[in-house]
Amino acid sequence: MLRYGCLTNDSSDAAAVFVPFYAGFDFARHHWGYDNATRDAASLDLERWLVRRPEWRRAGGRDHFLVAGRTAWDFRRHTCPSPTWGTNLLFLPAAKNMTVLVVESSTAPSHGNDMAVPYPTYFHPRADADVLHWQQRIKSTRRPWLMSFVGAPRPGDPRSIRSQIIAQCGASSACRQLGCANGATQCHTPGDIMRLFQSSTFCLQPPGDSYTRRSAFDAMVAGCVPVFFHPASAYLQYRWHLPGDHARYSVFIPEDAVRVGNVSIEDTLRRIPGAAVRRMQEEVITLVPRLVYADPRYSLDTVKDAF
Repeated sequence: MLRYGCLTNDSSDAAAVFVPFYAGFDFARHHWGYDNATRDAASLDLERWLVRRPEWRRAGGRDHFLVAGRTAWDFRRHTCPSPTWGTNLLFLPAAKNMTVLVVESSTAPSHGNDMAVPYPTYFHPRADADVLHWQQRIKSTRRPWLMSFVGAPRPGDPRSIRSQIIAQCGASSACRQLGCANGATQCHTPGDIMRLFQSSTFCLQPPGDSYTRRSAFDAMVAGCVPVFFHPASAYLQYRWHLPGDHARYSVFIPEDAVRVGNVSIEDTLRRIPGAAVRRMQEEVITLVPRLVYADPRYSLDTVKDAF
């Protein structure tokens, strides 16, 4: 943002005003071992400070935006399953007027002001050439695995289909997975993850703690076609960054069919014509620039990144 070409120090001349509040850090600082009043204290301080600013009075905050590096649910405690999860930042009257950028939106039309932007991935280009070279690399890479999965099961979540996906992948000679249970270090090693995604045609992306996951963006940046099992994982959000026609870049398999064992993921993917698979791969590779964030120490010339 500091390298944006149209910054101004004159707030009366600004079309948009950035709110310098780091809601994700505030969440982490007071989430565990504190009461709700403590969790909400900084957000309330922010609101009191904002509404006294001359910039706020101009449009009631409708030209303000805030960037929160977590999901919207972490700032909507009132509608979360747990009465002690997160803060109530997005329910404050002032926050309802602002646009809030999060890595996953609440997807509820009634909320309206939280917008999903891509999770940061492992790739932060320094120049246009970095992006173009990467696109050529993933286009020409050999992909011996039909499908892959990186993740851990959710045994305590009856809604999760991760166990079924892990079982189907384990039973298939065309699937490879990295298990992330019990503190497995390989899931925190960028090279292992990206090498697997680059060697896979399809990457399985079931919901995790929330509907979407960072892995979906790592997979697409690796040129792997994402397979989603819930529409909220991508289709109901990321409107600025992903095509409205989700069949152009992804595959959808209903999670209920996987949960009850009525569908074979491998068979479903093998039935997709080769020409259709190639079109999806080409679309994913085309999407790469808008899914990555450039190294903030450098500026891209003609390539437009996620920012």
